[in-house]
Amino acid sequence: MSRVIDLEISLPKSEADPSIHEITNGRPGNPFPGSLPRPPGYGFENYKHVFRQATNRKPAGEAQHDGGTEQLVKDMDAAGIEAGLLVGARNDQIGAIHKKFPGRFFTLVTIDPNDGMRGVRELERLVREEGAGGIRVSPLYTCIPANDKRYYPLYAKCVELDVPVRIYTSMTYANDRPYDIAHPRHLDDICIHFPELRVIAGLGGWPWINDMVGLLRRHPNLYADTAAHRPKYLAQEGSGWEQFLQFGNTLLQDKIMVGLSRYLFGCSFGELIQEYQSLPIKEKVMEKWLYTNAATFFRLG
Repeated sequence: MSRVIDLEISLPKSEADPSIHEITNGRPGNPFPGSLPRPPGYGFENYKHVFRQATNRKPAGEAQHDGGTEQLVKDMDAAGIEAGLLVGARNDQIGAIHKKFPGRFFTLVTIDPNDGMRGVRELERLVREEGAGGIRVSPLYTCIPANDKRYYPLYAKCVELDVPVRIYTSMTYANDRPYDIAHPRHLDDICIHFPELRVIAGLGGWPWINDMVGLLRRHPNLYADTAAHRPKYLAQEGSGWEQFLQFGNTLLQDKIMVGLSRYLFGCSFGELIQEYQSLPIKEKVMEKWLYTNAATFFRLG
């Protein structure tokens, strides 16, 4: 059985806080109590029209009978997933998760860049006391580009604490915010100004794959994951991933990590791992994609 490290494992919905859905999928910026009804199909509702299938953006509070985190870990064990980057947990949940399942999850916290030094101090506390492994920056939700200077104190603290940042880097179909708010170009400033900072470009930069590949070659501490993309389509002709696969199989083979995103596709970990192993990638390189690169990046062992 292949060893695997998954770069996107979602907290089971039965244990997730419904308010996270309400805030992140609502109007850009801070929630407003007097907001007027939005037009049908607007914002994150547009994902249903684009993909014409169910997504993880289900009504807040929808009951789930998924076995919780215990079943998630069992599923990971069955698929040979040694550890995973857990998304969907609140900052105040991660300490308990690490105590209950030591060594099984990497957790990245979200910090409001408008909190200034208060946010920096809270980041340090979460890393030192709760086991947080770094920060997660999502322009998709905040509508603030990742190279905004309000994030810079947080990036500096990540360098000081020697923890990474994962940045949402892909097009958004939420049509109430700029489609390119998370373009890979924003990573260039960050990597120039913080060359020691370890950065993951989450979701691989699609559809700006050529830009993403160029930046991965340009910056030594910039990596990418494949989260939220079904692996069997990466090699499909015309998908736009051609250069990613070409360089990911050669010059960038040490910089690609997989995000299985099982919660999006409604299939098992094992099915998704098999789809990756069926890609036109050399076997020794696929081992790096599935395990070795993430183990090195997160400094396991």
